[in-house]
Amino acid sequence: MFIIKHKKIFLSISIGLVILSIISMVSFGFKVGIDFKGGALTEVAYDTTRPTQEELNLSLENLGYGNILLQPTGELGYIVKSRDLTEIEHTKLLNTLGEEGKAPLKEVSFNSVGPSVGKELTRKAIFALIMVSLAIILFIAYAFRKTSDPVSSWKYGLIAIVTLLHDVIIPTGLFVIFSHYFGVELDTLFVVAVLTILGLSVSDTIVIFDRIRENLRLNKENRVVIAFNDIVGKSLEQSFVRSISTSLTVILALIALVLFGPVSTKYFALMLTAGMFFGTYSSIFLASPLLVWIQERQTSQKTK
Repeated sequence: MFIIKHKKIFLSISIGLVILSIISMVSFGFKVGIDFKGGALTEVAYDTTRPTQEELNLSLENLGYGNILLQPTGELGYIVKSRDLTEIEHTKLLNTLGEEGKAPLKEVSFNSVGPSVGKELTRKAIFALIMVSLAIILFIAYAFRKTSDPVSSWKYGLIAIVTLLHDVIIPTGLFVIFSHYFGVELDTLFVVAVLTILGLSVSDTIVIFDRIRENLRLNKENRVVIAFNDIVGKSLEQSFVRSISTSLTVILALIALVLFGPVSTKYFALMLTAGMFFGTYSSIFLASPLLVWIQERQTSQKTK
């Protein structure tokens, strides 16, 4: 009941975080990777000693190839992300990375992604997000079709959409901040992270909503009159420990991946960690209080 009693505080926290995330997205913008805008991805491994990133960044800047992102991988390797390169530019890049033969290396892989492929991936990513969101909405609307008193079933779906937006916008805002200050680029792993967050987030919300539905049914069968906010508070009390425990185990595994995993998946795991945290927060501190808030507004409008 503490959560329901102080619902305005928790709703305000969520609104504030969403606004700050949107401000960061508008201010910093998205730094898209070669998966979406096209470019070249080169991975090299040095035979003995890897030159420092600072030295190579200075040399790469002098090439005049525009913005080049250099990321360490393993103990002796680098991943280089750049615009699309000609064969001559590609050879010159390798020579620069090898410091004109002073730092022997071998090229592990070289992939070129054209702008047309990038546009195709962008369209498919947007389509995937829309279809997943619609599927979630339809499922909730169907599952809660018999729950209409005192809050209509479609409003459960509406609240689920609000929580999903909350759970995606805040981690995306954090990702944009990392992108601005640490040069992280938005790639297909970002899309995978968003889709994963959508699935994990809505599951917690549905579990708590299902508990509310069950308690409403039991009260109706037993002809017990209990205030709606008390039913929601009781449902939260019965399910929030399970939600937190389940999410915590996943978050611990993701933190381990952030700390000890490869560089290529570090920010992917970090975004999933943020998504799991705020997804758990929204299912407990946003979805249920929002349900009570809607019911109270309906009641106040009827009394008028």
